[in-house]
Order: sequence, then structure tokens, then C-alpha cells
Amino acid sequence: MLQLKHYSFELPFQYPFTTGKGTKTHQPTLVVSLGLAALRGFGEAPAISYYDVTVDDMVALLESKRPLIERYALIDPQRFWHFLHHLIPGQHFLTAALDIAAWDLFSQMRRMPLHKLLGITWNDGPLTDYTIGVGTGEEMTDKIQAHPWPVYKVKCSSPHDIDKLRRIRAVTAARLRVDANESWTLEDARLLLPELQQLGVELVEQPLHRDAWNEMKELKATSPLPLYADESCRTEDDVKKCAESFHGINIKLTKCGGITPAMRMIKEARTLDLKVMMGCMSESTIGIAAIAQLMPLLDELDADGPLLLAEDVAEGIRYDNGRLIPSGMPGLGIRFTGQRKSQLFNAG
Repeated sequence: MLQLKHYSFELPFQYPFTTGKGTKTHQPTLVVSLGLAALRGFGEAPAISYYDVTVDDMVALLESKRPLIERYALIDPQRFWHFLHHLIPGQHFLTAALDIAAWDLFSQMRRMPLHKLLGITWNDGPLTDYTIGVGTGEEMTDKIQAHPWPVYKVKCSSPHDIDKLRRIRAVTAARLRVDANESWTLEDARLLLPELQQLGVELVEQPLHRDAWNEMKELKATSPLPLYADESCRTEDDVKKCAESFHGINIKLTKCGGITPAMRMIKEARTLDLKVMMGCMSESTIGIAAIAQLMPLLDELDADGPLLLAEDVAEGIRYDNGRLIPSGMPGLGIRFTGQRKSQLFNAG
């Protein structure tokens, strides 16, 4: 019988984190645990306001389904995902946390790192970027100078942010990518993309509104830069739609429902000649350790959650000048330390 536990955290950011969706100083997140005997697998679901996801709602739903989840016989994480898909339909964030925990537990039972259980031949994969949130030009360049990194993702909330990008380029020769978070019109994008190309920007995420499929198709046809879907690509159902309007997709475990559907999305994207990025939603080391297991399958990586936080909940990954390095231990390879270890393992 599975032992289900959950823990809630409010993790502070190093700096207030601003995007086109708003500003936050803390990241609320839900950690779930699935245990068998002495083994425990962990997963994570951050709460995101613009997806109407809260920790309290996830906890209430989890508690209402506790008896059914704990009685489940975990013999195959993929079957467990299908069980969750029908038990809590449409609840992708909570499903993702439970799916990740199941894969972590199951691969610990098999005494191997998760990537090996998934049949992934290991290599380091792409470098992860470091995200620069929206701010004044001075604030953004100060962050870059305080955090030297080989790849930056720069958040934009307005077409006028091109001036800030010019200032950023003046202080760094690093690779740059831009995330517009749906903040441009088609006319904006047509004017901005050639300028971004001149600044050495290598790709742009979600320039237009998530439902602007026809406009994105027009933009893709003339864009001098690769365009990646983020808000337009939430679940498996969106991958095929993205193929006509984008050059690549950004898969996020929390949005799609976990590792199980993410693997299918990667496979489908390859058949459609789409590039694949995997991104994060300010997860702690738990969520990023899950992403790290899939790195060899990716073209681009946005897995900087722990770098942006002033406080974490676990250890088991490290960063080396853009390289994300997992521990290599069974499962996700994470361990809790200090106060967090006491909080997690002594809680009810």
C-alpha cells in the first residue's frame, strides 16, 4: 500500500520575479511523497496564479482522493499516470507531482537513476539559461553582471523592452533568448524580430497570444529567428497544432501532467520536425531534478528554478557554468538536508 504525504512551502526568490504576468516575491509549491517500506519518491507542483492553481486547492483534492491513491498497486508508473488522468481529470499540476513521485519511487525500487529506467542514453544535454525578469534597464544589467552565465533568457512585457535588450547586449557577449510571454502583436513582432536578430538573440518564446494560431503561422513564415511555443503548448493535444505555427515547443512538466506525457510529447515533436525545449515554473531542486533526467532528449533547456530562489528544499543537482548536473543516485537522486529534512520526515 502506498504511503501518501504532502508538504507546502513558500520559497522566497532572490529578487522579486517579474514577467508580463505580474510580480512575485515567493513561490508557493506543493511537494508530494509516495512511499513503500523505507523508500520514498518525491514530486513537486508549484502554484501558478495565471493558471488558477493554488496549493490549498491541490491539497484539498489530494486529500479527497487519498484512499484511492494509497490503495493503488504501483507496478508501472505509466499505468499510474493513466489512473490519475481519470481520477483527477484536467488537474495537470497535481498529476505531474504524483507522476514524478511515482517515477522517483519506482526507479529507486529498481536501484537505478530515472533516466536509465526510461531508456535514455546519458549525455550532458544542452546548457540551461538563467532568467532575467522584467525590470528597469539598470536592474536587468545589474543582475547579469552579478550572475555571469553563458545563456540568458530575458523576459519582456512590452515591445519597448527592445531598449533594455540593447543595454543588456552592451554588457554581455553571452547567448541571449527572449521570452515575450504573449505580450506582442503581430505587427510588433514583425518589427522587433529583425532587430533581435541583429542583437544576436537566438530564439523567441511565445511572442503572440496563445490562441493567435493564424497570426503565428504568418509570423513563422517570415521570422528570421526560431519561435518556440510556451503558453500555446500546454498538453499533448497542442503539439500537432504547434507544428504549423512554431519552430519548437517548450514542454513544462507541470503544465502537461508529468514525465509520462512529456515523453510522448517529445516523441511526437520529433516526428513533426519540431525542436524541443523543456522549461520550469520556478520549481525547487525536486522539480528540476525531474527535468534533468530528460536532458539528453532536448535541444534547449530552461531549468534555472533553484538559481532564482533564495531558499531550496533539497539537494541533488548542481550547476557548473550552464551545465545542469544530476547526482546520479537512484530515482531523481535528491536528498533533503537540515531543517527541510526534519520538516519533511517528521511531519505527519
